[in-house]
Amino acid sequence: MRRRRGRISRVLTLIAGLLGGAVAALVAACLLATWIITLVVEARYPPAGRRVAVEGGHLAVIEAGPGEGAPSRGTVVLLHGASANAMDPMLAIGRRLAGDGFRVLSFDRPGFGYSDRIAPDAASPAVQARLIGEALAAMKVGPALIVGHSWSGALATAIALDHPERVAGLALLAPVSHPWPGGGVGGYAGWYRSLPGRILLTIATYTVAAPLGYTWLDRFAEAVFRPQGLPAGYLDGARVPLVLRPSTFAANLRDLDGLYGFLQRQSPRYREITAPTVIVAGDSDPVVKTDVHARALAREVPGAKLVVVPGVGHMLQYVAADTVVAEIEALAARERAGAGAE
Repeated sequence: MRRRRGRISRVLTLIAGLLGGAVAALVAACLLATWIITLVVEARYPPAGRRVAVEGGHLAVIEAGPGEGAPSRGTVVLLHGASANAMDPMLAIGRRLAGDGFRVLSFDRPGFGYSDRIAPDAASPAVQARLIGEALAAMKVGPALIVGHSWSGALATAIALDHPERVAGLALLAPVSHPWPGGGVGGYAGWYRSLPGRILLTIATYTVAAPLGYTWLDRFAEAVFRPQGLPAGYLDGARVPLVLRPSTFAANLRDLDGLYGFLQRQSPRYREITAPTVIVAGDSDPVVKTDVHARALAREVPGAKLVVVPGVGHMLQYVAADTVVAEIEALAARERAGAGAE
């Protein structure tokens, strides 16, 4: 009996050693794959604009249209949503607005694209608002039309509330603006708020996230565009794979994690917004519910105009670009008329 137990013990020890070695080999392979994917992605999508110094680091910005000091119809600042970068809104509407005579500045938010994360608390839209404001001041940009999509609905409204001198008008596209049902502990993005969840996601960020993301990125993008289809060339044109880099992937998770609590604090302040505001949303948005966010925001921001596009989902800056551009141009005209009346 002792001999049998001894043999069983040795077999179990051997199996544990083999499994441990296999796990270690798998982790090493995933780390290597993540490193290679990061190098490939950054080689394929190098910096496309310039970096602007702010306190603690730099923000990257892509520019189009008339340059500094040249005549223009106004300055438009584009702020991208989650899992994206400055090229996303530039590809969708930025170049078109530039062709219409606007100076367009599209920022990589802190930690995305080629912007530094800068601050430990940079997940807060209020901190990102301060950094964007510093960059605009460094670029000598006066009050601008601030265009925020999705997550950046919270950022754009934070700029309007905390730095109103930077804002000539607000265009909010499918904006996240309010705490949403089920968004607290255990709700959307809440599954990784526990300590085990955070540990597992940290490990995944540096091992399997990039290889799996690279394989399934088109399917993730298709889900965001529903009920419309994924435009041809979107992933490459919008440089979406940049989000797979571990530092950006981690920043994206932290931004999502802190958003609900931030909106609990900010949303009671929307009646303080004084900038002319237009809100554009699709009535079929499966990602950011229009009734919870856009309609509620339109009721609370004084004088806000709400445009709900029938049958359109979350990525309306692509699938309803004509409507979005027309509303931004109307907002610019409204702002100029208001300035001329003063």
